[in-house]
Amino acid sequence: MNLQSELNKSSLFSNLELLANQVVEGFISGIHRSPFHGFSAEFAEHKIYNNGESTKHIDWKLFAKTDKLYTKRYEEETNLRCHMILDNSASMYYPEVENLSIDSLNKIGFSVLAIAALMNVLKRQRDAVGLSIYSDSYNYYAPEKGSERHFQMLLAQLSEIGKTKNPPKETKTYTYLHQIAENIKRRSLIFLFTDMFQSEKDDAELFEALRHLKYNKHDVVLFHPMDKQHELFFNFENTPKRFIDVETGEHLDLYADNIKDAYHEQISSYITDIKMKCAQYKIKYVDIDIQSDFSTVLNTFLVERNKFL
Repeated sequence: MNLQSELNKSSLFSNLELLANQVVEGFISGIHRSPFHGFSAEFAEHKIYNNGESTKHIDWKLFAKTDKLYTKRYEEETNLRCHMILDNSASMYYPEVENLSIDSLNKIGFSVLAIAALMNVLKRQRDAVGLSIYSDSYNYYAPEKGSERHFQMLLAQLSEIGKTKNPPKETKTYTYLHQIAENIKRRSLIFLFTDMFQSEKDDAELFEALRHLKYNKHDVVLFHPMDKQHELFFNFENTPKRFIDVETGEHLDLYADNIKDAYHEQISSYITDIKMKCAQYKIKYVDIDIQSDFSTVLNTFLVERNKFL
């Protein structure tokens, strides 16, 4: 049986755990060396053995050299706390995809699979992960935990997202990022998946909400998924088309070529502003084309994890 072929015939989200595992395994093969070493305790120092203590950690090699008894002291490796934040508004469901598969993804599909893949990595490393999902309301919140039951609960929640037929029209990114920031009390690595389109506040206030996520010394990574051929370069057939804002319902009738250059200039300027604000607030910005693979996402996770610890 061709596993890839079979997976692509079915709904992406009914096989989310299997697909996420496949993405991670492919990534490991691609870099030739596994970055996953699991939980361990690292040696810290020696101390003189005291009578009555357990002999389990006596360093017998050192005893052979010094004729003195020393025990090894270990320092437990700090487990990572990671919180995933997902924008589940209507604009994230662009472009329309009849049957999501690993070879045919929209922005929400790419983000959900990317989060599941990152969770797979965290699970292998016995790290704790939490999840927040928002749109026109704060749809879902789960604090950071590392149990198998918790991971399965989060996967089930992510799987349901892909089945949404009528996603919420509005995006209250400003409001709910502030609320999420208040919920995450302990220092964490935060991954935010959003296309940065929102209908509630202006750009300056949205950037302030991003800044709030940096409180309590959190490390923040903004994954910015786009369908670049259409959303950045405005590559559409030059025939009369009606372009409809999926969140406000406003529309324009026009020829794509008539505004292509001006559109590209405006959206590029907006993206530049996002990058500059992220740099100012020390937020890692990750530019993602949803037609690309997941290597960027996983590489970024590994880099940020090393910085965090």
